[in-house]
Amino acid sequence: MFNIEEELKKLPQKPGVYIMHDKSDKIIYVGKAINLKKRVTSYFRKTNKTQRILNMVALIDHFEYIVCDNEAEALILECNLIKKNMPKFNVLLKDDKTYPYIKINVKAEFPDVYITRKILNDGAKYFGPYPNAGAAKEMVDFIKAKFKIRQCKSFKYKDRACLNYHIKKCLAPCMGYISKEDYRKQIDQIIAILDGKTEQVKRELKNEMLEMSEKKEFEKAAILRDEILAVERISQRQKVSNISDNDIDVIGIARNEQEICIEIFYIRNSKMIGRDNFFLKGLNDETDKEIISNFIKQYYTGRTFFPNKIMIRDDFEERELLEVWLTNEANRKVEIRVPQKGEKVKLVEMAENNAKITLDNKEKSNKNVIVELKDTLNLDSLPRKIESFDISNISGEYMVAGMCVMVDGQIKRNLSRRFKIKTVYGQDDPKCMEEVVTRRIRHSVILTDEEKAKLPKELSEKYDASKGFGKLPDMILADGGITQIKATLQAIKNIENEINKKLDIKVYGMVKNDKHQTRALMDASRHEIEISEDIFNLITNFQNEVHDTAIGYHKFLRDKSMTKSKLDEISGIGTVKKIALLKQFGSVENIKNASIDEITKVKGINEELAKKLKESL
Repeated sequence: MFNIEEELKKLPQKPGVYIMHDKSDKIIYVGKAINLKKRVTSYFRKTNKTQRILNMVALIDHFEYIVCDNEAEALILECNLIKKNMPKFNVLLKDDKTYPYIKINVKAEFPDVYITRKILNDGAKYFGPYPNAGAAKEMVDFIKAKFKIRQCKSFKYKDRACLNYHIKKCLAPCMGYISKEDYRKQIDQIIAILDGKTEQVKRELKNEMLEMSEKKEFEKAAILRDEILAVERISQRQKVSNISDNDIDVIGIARNEQEICIEIFYIRNSKMIGRDNFFLKGLNDETDKEIISNFIKQYYTGRTFFPNKIMIRDDFEERELLEVWLTNEANRKVEIRVPQKGEKVKLVEMAENNAKITLDNKEKSNKNVIVELKDTLNLDSLPRKIESFDISNISGEYMVAGMCVMVDGQIKRNLSRRFKIKTVYGQDDPKCMEEVVTRRIRHSVILTDEEKAKLPKELSEKYDASKGFGKLPDMILADGGITQIKATLQAIKNIENEINKKLDIKVYGMVKNDKHQTRALMDASRHEIEISEDIFNLITNFQNEVHDTAIGYHKFLRDKSMTKSKLDEISGIGTVKKIALLKQFGSVENIKNASIDEITKVKGINEELAKKLKESL
């Protein structure tokens, strides 16, 4: 079993990358550190942490680390691991766009060259991303026409050559008209060209052409001459798009309660040629500087094109380190600049303003989805405030619930709530749901003194609108089928019976597919209602949010219970001394087996307290 305290002791005081896993061995966070021991240990100590980090630490089951020679090496490894594993708690780019790459399946007998938008770990060579599909297609068409590699999607030997051979667009490897070795030479030249090594390829082709001429094999020499001309044309194209001093990426950031938008303007030869935007969620407790730093790492990892400069609003701690990394990746100087005046400041401001507009437009789009939801469910009014609840426990222990709130299609994290189950014993999720929803509704019902007087005292005290739950929801989405719907409706009925008033709260269940995602909504009559992709995406995000809230709270309480020990029962041992003892010895068992002299070496522990400690244990 992985003992975190024991493993923390083994951490080296060297630079490297640390990898956090949950109990299912899934990677949930990747980070780099100048000092692995100091950095990783800090996660498990009582210091000020953001809510996101607290949630992450609550899920850590074990960790691993890789020692590097320096921080720059650690940065490269961190970027690659984040790109590969997409850990839940790292800053992740989640945009809807995919970019075209040129792929060469070098492991094939006779490789082909084509465009793809998906990078796989399949041993193939990928080049890109290209700014648009047109640019990638033009390059592939040019390569195929000039090098006459196969055009067919799937290769197999044939009885006769296809039309491409007869119109001199293919060398017909399917007929054995070109050997594997000669075909591979063609592919190697294409790879070198896409890598930008055109001069090297031209030299090799010229030498081969002269050799064919000397042998009087003029037809082969002519083919090589055409290939040289093709390489020169490609080289000229690359020179046209070469970096100039005014080739700049401008990065702007905007945020609201729910998410963050990063906007990039592409300035080439002093002209804006395009822009992109990316959305990030769950980072309300991260600063703009931290987000921009992490964004640059992810955005430029694995790219083949780099600007001359990257413009941002504010300086950040890792700027110089990232400049070194980008310069190494690009094989030329790349700067990250913080403009102070002039046109470049205006460009950053424009990027930020556009990021804000993009975010506002997305918020309006979410509101439109709520209108669509109203029409889909045939409701009389908009479900502007929607709440959802999720129960979490293990075999009936540490039973908790999470509640999340969505207003006008935006998840409001400040309105999320966590509940400990108080009246249910044993694993009974519907009863837990009924309890939680009943308790929640009581905090939004405002009663007059006269109405309160009609209730038993112990019940009237439970109606407390000062808890900050706000107004009642228009709709509750039960995270489950008919049993959870009935439990939620029973909770509403409980309140209606207590206050003798009718509450207008719609209740629907979220019907899951085999990936535990909502595929439809269900009403109290078990009728399944199909939903659009837009509604599906909105509800899936909401469902993930409430699930994470419940699971995180459950793990927090369970871990807290596990860390309670006999040290808490010994007078004279407070929180500070308890942490110092556990930090020194790793566990209560190790303290029990330590000598008096060893215990007194811990700060704040004198001989008398050490003896008392030993006796108590």
